[in-house]
Amino acid sequence: MLKIDTHAHILPPDWPNLAEKYGDDRFPVMVKTEGRHRIYKDGKFFREVWENAFDPEVRIADYAKFGVDVQVVSTVPVLFSYWAKPSQALELHRHLNDHTAEICDKYPSHYAGIGTVPLQAPTLAIQEMERCVDELGLCGVQIGSHCESFNLDAPELFPFFQAAADLGASILVHPWDMMGRESMPKYWLPWLVGMPAEQTRAICCLIFGGVLERLPSLKICFAHGGGSFPYTIGRIEHGFRMRPDLVATDNARNPREYFGRVYFDSCVHDEAALRYLIEVAGIDTIMLGTDYPFPLGEQEPGSGITALGLGEIDQARLFHGTALEWLGLPYERFASTLD
Repeated sequence: MLKIDTHAHILPPDWPNLAEKYGDDRFPVMVKTEGRHRIYKDGKFFREVWENAFDPEVRIADYAKFGVDVQVVSTVPVLFSYWAKPSQALELHRHLNDHTAEICDKYPSHYAGIGTVPLQAPTLAIQEMERCVDELGLCGVQIGSHCESFNLDAPELFPFFQAAADLGASILVHPWDMMGRESMPKYWLPWLVGMPAEQTRAICCLIFGGVLERLPSLKICFAHGGGSFPYTIGRIEHGFRMRPDLVATDNARNPREYFGRVYFDSCVHDEAALRYLIEVAGIDTIMLGTDYPFPLGEQEPGSGITALGLGEIDQARLFHGTALEWLGLPYERFASTLD
């Protein structure tokens, strides 16, 4: 069965040292010493990465161990650089997007790609998204759960979402720059607690801000199973009903009604949670996603869906049907991987 991982991060083996070029250590830098690849940010060690973060053939072989055929690759959120001057961020984004397109062109049956844009400058973001789709052949773009002072309901961002809908671009919303991180520095809490909260903030803003209501054709997916949103929908809906004066100020539609109109990946790390996500959101909106190749990702790609013991039709929907629909790609593009 064709299996497509829609949430897989990739890095180029190197990228421009903008920290040095612009005298700003906030730009991430890749440092290679003694065969090791380390990312530094703010002048401090951030993360070590290995060949599976950037070598396309290593990744194909790694996925093959688990019977997964296709990776939909996107950049690592630390590179979003939404805080930077737009022209400087665009310089980095264009390099990343060109690399993603190069991988997809070289291995078209194993890779599809979504780009990255300087969301802090919506006009530039639209232009780069159009370049990603129209010139580079990418399927859409990945964005963060917020952008500096902008939540995703910000009026400044609506033209970007409208352009994405008009273009038919796939949008992946990924948590980043987690809220509350300064107050919870221990126990990896920004990733364990902040990430789910970030996704909930993003979804609520797009719903309550009326963005999804105004753009019903927008193809948007929320990574990490939508964070806490599907599991707190009861509380969110209750607040909508009890205090519409506070919650329903910009959109009078019940938030539960948006299940079926947005997509989620399957990266929830718990069989019961995935069953519930399918129940509340609908199987037609869930797709395989792993957060490969990082520790917080699904370590055996596809194992979460396999563990459900579903029938072939439902498995096919989760493993590739929803992904192809979201990406707007034909099954035939990847069929050769099954030969």
